[in-house]
Parts: sequence; C-alpha cells; structure tokens
Amino acid sequence: MKIAIIPARGGSKRIPRKNIKDFNGKPIIAYSIEAALQSGCFDQVIVSTDDQEIAEVARQYGAQVPFLRPENVSDDYATTADVLLHAIDWFAEQAQEIEYLCCIYATAPFIDVSDIKATYQSLIDNPSAEYCFPVCEFPFPIQRGVKLVNGRVEMFQPEHFNTRSQDLEPGYHDVGQFYWGKPEAYRAGIPMFSNKAIAYPISRKRVVDLDTPEDWEYALLLSKVLSGQV
Repeated sequence: MKIAIIPARGGSKRIPRKNIKDFNGKPIIAYSIEAALQSGCFDQVIVSTDDQEIAEVARQYGAQVPFLRPENVSDDYATTADVLLHAIDWFAEQAQEIEYLCCIYATAPFIDVSDIKATYQSLIDNPSAEYCFPVCEFPFPIQRGVKLVNGRVEMFQPEHFNTRSQDLEPGYHDVGQFYWGKPEAYRAGIPMFSNKAIAYPISRKRVVDLDTPEDWEYALLLSKVLSGQV
C-alpha cells in the first residue's frame, strides 16, 4: 500500500492558521491534497492533524482523516519524523501494511504532480535507496558563503575567495515540498540527508519556504509570475 501523509497541525505561530489560510482562492492545503490525488500514486491520501477545522477542510478537498493526532506529536517540539512514525504505527494497528510513504507538506502551493510521479519511479527503480525527494540548486556558490562574527565578516571556506564561481561544485538544498520513503527506514532512524536518499533536482523558480508573512507575500507574487499574470 502506498500512502500520502500530509502533516497539518493547528498551532502555527508565525502565520496563524497557516495550513488552511487562503492562497489564491482556496486553502493552501488544498494544493497538496489535489496534487496527491491527481498523481494516482496513492491508495490513501491522509491528513494528520490535531485540529477539527483542518480535518473538515481536508475532507472537503478529498483527503481522509481517519484519526486526530495526539497532543504529544502536535506541540512545537514534535518533528515531522514523529508525525510519520505515529501514522505508520496507526496503520500497523489497523493491520494495514505500508510499502511506500510520501510525506507532503501542507504549504506547498507549487507542488507538481509530475514530480511526485517521477520521484516515486526513481525510488522503485533503485531498491537500495530508502528515500527520494526534490532538491534545487543554491543560487550562489555555497563555498563563497560568509558568516558574521561580532559584526565582522568571515568566510566559511576562505580558501575559495579567489576561486571562480564556474569552478565550484554546485550545492543543493531540500525544497521542502515532499519526501518519498520506506516505513522501515523511518522506523530505523536512517538519516534522510545521506547516501540512502536519491535527489531529484527541480527548478528553484518553483521553490518557496513559507515560514513568515513576508514569505507568504513573496509566494503570492511568485504565483502570479508563474501563471503569467505579471
């Protein structure tokens, strides 16, 4: 059985009610639910939440909410891994075996159905891998990054001060949209950012991290650009 799990707790602090906040005419969680359903990859699309209103919105857009997440995996300190392990254990208690699990974040308005399909195919084509998820290239060489120490600048890798950008190895980061994985890997605590994972590069023009109100405004502007409105 292949399951999509969309974590969506109700206690967002920096953007209140973030997971069901309106984004271009519909709750932002709807984009993740609809992409999961349209991909045809899943036997069940589940929203894991502690919030009745979020549960109702999720059901309106076609997701299932077979349980409400308990308090111990719903506070500010609960990790995504905690949420996924809770869901894995819940399905095990129902005598339902999960073969592949995809964690899809609720705030991923630029998620693409083709990416969900392609990453799943990559994972099943590589049986020795435990995870597969999208990444994008940093817009600037990470080797030239600086830090501030008592207000003064220091390079992380000063040996590359005079290295040409085109001679530096590209760096990538997780885009924070979704992650395919095997339940046994989560249970074993195998690190996702390791050689047990396959990276699937996508364009950074579809990548935004929605943590602050400023991020939200940027995402709305980006959506207009991508849809050709500006």
